[in-house]
Amino acid sequence: MHTGPGRGYPIFYIAERGEWIEILKRKTDWFKVRTHRKKEGWVYIDEMRKTLDPLGNHWSFKKSDLEHFSNRTWEFGVMGGDFDGARTVTAYGSFAFSPNLAAEISGGQVLGEFSDSWLINVKLVSQPFPEWRYSPFFTIGTGYINTSPHATFAQVADRDDFLSHVGVGLRIYLTRRFLFRAEYDYYTIFTSSDENEEIGEWKLGFGFFF
Repeated sequence: MHTGPGRGYPIFYIAERGEWIEILKRKTDWFKVRTHRKKEGWVYIDEMRKTLDPLGNHWSFKKSDLEHFSNRTWEFGVMGGDFDGARTVTAYGSFAFSPNLAAEISGGQVLGEFSDSWLINVKLVSQPFPEWRYSPFFTIGTGYINTSPHATFAQVADRDDFLSHVGVGLRIYLTRRFLFRAEYDYYTIFTSSDENEEIGEWKLGFGFFF
């Protein structure tokens, strides 16, 4: 038994085999319990799953919503933001190979003053601390952009270019199966001219997972 709901709190008591305990409350994956000797402390869910009910059966405890967030497989969402001074709207979906690594595909539209663009991106997402409620992540990927200038006195053809990008972001678990997401991406657009374009994009939005 720990003095608080976390592994950083010290262990102050160990219940004996066969000792009765009473569950007082739950906080994420930690349970506050009381022994028949009136000792009160916090126990992690893995330890609680080893306990038996009065009939000798193992207790079954459902995972908390935060644990589902840490071990999610699919994630979908919508974000809006700024792409080099132009408004952008993006929809995305991702599949997690593990709690730390996922593949993501996204499609977005950029609405500028002089031109509009469509982007399609594929990226790998690394999340080093998936168990954190405020969970940072890093991305690297490639994609494609189509740019259509607005009508002007001089007719300008559409542009199709490939691109690469790296990014950093933050996921914040909200409640149930919903999260808030903030992200910044740095693009290198491989144009047909002598110099490539370098553009920054930031966006904010909401997602859901399962």
